[in-house]
Amino acid sequence: QVQLVESGGGLVQAGGSLRLSCAASGRTFSRYVGWFRQPPGKEREFVAAMSWSGGSTYYTDSVKGRFTISRDNAKNTVYLQMNSLKPEDTAVYYCAAKTTWGDVRVRYDYWGQGTQVTVSS
Repeated sequence: QVQLVESGGGLVQAGGSLRLSCAASGRTFSRYVGWFRQPPGKEREFVAAMSWSGGSTYYTDSVKGRFTISRDNAKNTVYLQMNSLKPEDTAVYYCAAKTTWGDVRVRYDYWGQGTQVTVSS
């Protein structure tokens, strides 16, 4: 089992920045760690992912150049740095861990509880 706890959400004005954190505990071996979001009234969508061993990163087109995923293996923590935030980034953001290889946008095995990000215009 892997436990994931997100933090760092909040209210920010458009153009501002936030950094989300995801602390992992338990059986922390995973192939990938990712961030997803669920805007109000919409389905959950992929945002970003990276291989836990380091190196490869993946982003959905709408956040490329604005969001950065990173990790601190010593702290078992994954971050999502969000810059130039837009009202359309408003969502509940979830951290997730995937224990298998393959498409980083799907089939995650463990999920955090989510953290709310609200971007005001």
